[in-house]
Amino acid sequence: MASPPSLFLLLFLLLPIGPAVAGCTENTSFAGFEADLAMVQHQVRGVVRIVDGCSFSVRGFDMLAGSDQVRWFGAAGDDLHNLTMGSRISDLPLNRTFRNESLTIRLSDNASWDQIAVLAIWDEATASDFGHVLLRNAGDNETEPTVAPSPDLSPAPSPASDSLVEHKSKSQIHRQPTMFTNCFALSSRFRLRWTLDPESDSVDIGLEATVGSEYYMAFGWTTPGSSSHMLNADVTVTGFTEEGNPFSDDYFITGYSECLLNKDGKVEGVCPDTIYEGSDPVGLVNNTKLVYGHRRDGVAFVRYERPLVSIDKKYDVPVNVTQNMTVIWALGLLKPPDSIRPYYLPQNHGKPRETAYNYLSLNLSKEVDNCFGPLDAEDKEDQDIIIADAKTPLVVTSGPALHYPNPPNPTKVLYINKKEAPLLRAERGVPVTFSIQAGHDVALYLTSDPIGGNATLRNMTEVMYAGGPEFEGVPASPTELTWLPDRNTPDQLYYHSLFGQKMGWKVQVVDGGLSDMYNNSVLLDDQQVSFFWTLSEDSISIAARGEKKSGYLAIGFGSGMIDSYAYVGWIDNNGKGHVNTYWIDSKDAMNVHPVSENLTFVRCGQENGIITFEFTRPLSPSCSGKIECKNIIDPTTPLKVIWAMGSQWMADNLSERNMHSVASNRPVSVLLLRGSAEADQDLRPVLSVHGFMMFVAWGILLPGGILAARYLRHIKGDGWFQLHVYLQYSGIAIMLLGVLFAAAELRGFYLSLVHVKFGVTAILLACAQPLNACVRPKRPAEGEIASPKRIIWEYFHIIVGRSAIVAGVAALITGMKHLRHRYGSENVQGLTWALILWVLAFALLVMYLEYMEIKRRRIHRSSLKGNWVLGNSEDDDSVDLLHSERTVTKSESQTSGIMEVQLEPLSR
Repeated sequence: MASPPSLFLLLFLLLPIGPAVAGCTENTSFAGFEADLAMVQHQVRGVVRIVDGCSFSVRGFDMLAGSDQVRWFGAAGDDLHNLTMGSRISDLPLNRTFRNESLTIRLSDNASWDQIAVLAIWDEATASDFGHVLLRNAGDNETEPTVAPSPDLSPAPSPASDSLVEHKSKSQIHRQPTMFTNCFALSSRFRLRWTLDPESDSVDIGLEATVGSEYYMAFGWTTPGSSSHMLNADVTVTGFTEEGNPFSDDYFITGYSECLLNKDGKVEGVCPDTIYEGSDPVGLVNNTKLVYGHRRDGVAFVRYERPLVSIDKKYDVPVNVTQNMTVIWALGLLKPPDSIRPYYLPQNHGKPRETAYNYLSLNLSKEVDNCFGPLDAEDKEDQDIIIADAKTPLVVTSGPALHYPNPPNPTKVLYINKKEAPLLRAERGVPVTFSIQAGHDVALYLTSDPIGGNATLRNMTEVMYAGGPEFEGVPASPTELTWLPDRNTPDQLYYHSLFGQKMGWKVQVVDGGLSDMYNNSVLLDDQQVSFFWTLSEDSISIAARGEKKSGYLAIGFGSGMIDSYAYVGWIDNNGKGHVNTYWIDSKDAMNVHPVSENLTFVRCGQENGIITFEFTRPLSPSCSGKIECKNIIDPTTPLKVIWAMGSQWMADNLSERNMHSVASNRPVSVLLLRGSAEADQDLRPVLSVHGFMMFVAWGILLPGGILAARYLRHIKGDGWFQLHVYLQYSGIAIMLLGVLFAAAELRGFYLSLVHVKFGVTAILLACAQPLNACVRPKRPAEGEIASPKRIIWEYFHIIVGRSAIVAGVAALITGMKHLRHRYGSENVQGLTWALILWVLAFALLVMYLEYMEIKRRRIHRSSLKGNWVLGNSEDDDSVDLLHSERTVTKSESQTSGIMEVQLEPLSR
């Protein structure tokens, strides 16, 4: 028998130590509960099982590495407020990548399942939800409907709402749409997942790949016994629309090309099933049903359902789950629908095999799982990128949260240039201007805090770099904020609202770029392309940058695609950038003609799917005879610029697949000398009024005044002089009004234009005539010879006047030529010929009047020889001022009242 001290020691060793398990009870009604982790970020997958009141396990756990502050969290709900108010329930760090691992986690001493409604993987540093499970008591027997989640880009639904539920004895397994029974790695970046459903005789298929949003993922079965793996194959093409929504469509392959319409009205190529049979209102042909889709961390994922045996015997291949069948897959660029072909067009997948496409044998009934760990994309940023420059303000508004990059988030977030919470990239030394129009309840500020909403309210510290409570505004009264990042600015900041958390996103601060390299920049139509340029004496350096992902970027000089010079930048399959020049004379791909321009300093690159290219070219090509020789850039004339983007380009053998998928709606007139741009306006009505006024002045009034002075002097009285003065002053007045009218509408003019040079010369000469008349020497008395000053003045007056008419007519003709060069209108050419005919008619009239004048003078001389006139001769004013036989009489304004007697010799 043990002694009392020994018995006391034995009892002490056998009794549990209470403080070590404080707050944790082994028994709980949640024991045996199972649910899939909802994938929100970092490619989280796994099945959570509650072991007992103190622990839980996770099997098949996948997750990309997080920060040092990622932990298991317990919260009262899965919204932003509840998750941020949650707390750690385990000290296990989740700062590494997990690959199909199994874990058992013990709850912290102060944690209890009764206090936890949501079990989440939470990053405290960025308030980010990587994935979560909404807990439900496995003891209750409530039945939840089996509803497929809505296909959108929101986080995978929690089991409480739209989940797939399976009942197994006392536990519930809430199936997430990202979870499957089988997984097969088709390539290093493409995976196939599937789950058979014998009850509905269907299979759920999931396709996921590390590709951009402009790519498609295709998978399907070949027809048994077919000589080709591709022809007559039944495939499903999945991808994402321009708005970011997932889609999956049933396609049938009848040719090695994209879907084309033949002359006989039949389609051929990789075409949707519905195109072969027309409309399919009851779903008899398109048997693919979209279940769910999202893009996370640079990985595209789409889940769809298809029947094993379809009622469509013509375009669907029946799948025998117990046999090995040949399947094909491909990854490639996707051309979006247009008005002609309202369906997605998968482009050629390219090479190499096993990376871009392949075929293999697959048996769906065999369980497979060779997917080791999550897919890890090199480019994990799926948000749109806005690159700030010094000349263009960034318009900040607010709108609904549709694809916010860092869930959970509020219902309203910030938009910049109509893009939801984009990644903003700024360059050191380049000022960034924000036009804040997000409402009075949103105050923009730039901060070091990734959550925003005034960190001091959370007892946290932050550094504010710009903005504050006063920087709020509405569209009617925006507030402007200018921020200049410098060399001390960190590489990464955040833009947020001071009044609300997680409304904005990241700001990347990089060393100088295009805005530093070029003197001017503007946004082209629809704010989808930035245009940069720097002028020099005889050349211009140009850069263009797309604001969205694309396969190629093109800018053109012209009012539209037809009759324009286009510069196309793209990246080939080897990753090399190219910039080529083309002349386009029709909308057909065969009429896109390569031209040889002298381009220097050519560069083309792609980052995050966004293409940027640069080049330098002469203002006026030093060649003749070729079409590219006409591609002249006049800095004094607004340069009309258009743009286009597409999925694929090649140096030669262009086809319909290379046509653009999105383009500008109208040209933008870039004022190269001013460094600004404006939406293209039709100024032909303005210039027509200007031209008409100049025609009236230089084509009718001013020449008419000269004709009056030249050919009407023989008329008695001073009527010719009055008519001469009235016509000249009227012409000058209309001429000046026309100049002011054109200069005001065109905002000035530049002397480098030939039309402007002739016009200014004509105006100066015309305006010199009234000034010349003011200093006219006095006319000598009757019978006196004109003084040398009078003779010089008369010579000067006549020469200046006639020179003004010549310059004015030249200005009219060159003005019509300039108008045709600017607008390319066929009417302008007709008006030019009409003007030339008018000038010729006027010249013929002058020749006729000159002939009559010479004839009249001869008659006058003959009459002087054969007639003797008594009295004062009045016909000396009819002689030209420069005539050698002229005499000097009274002033032009004096009329004669002397009667004359004429004695004629008697006829014999």
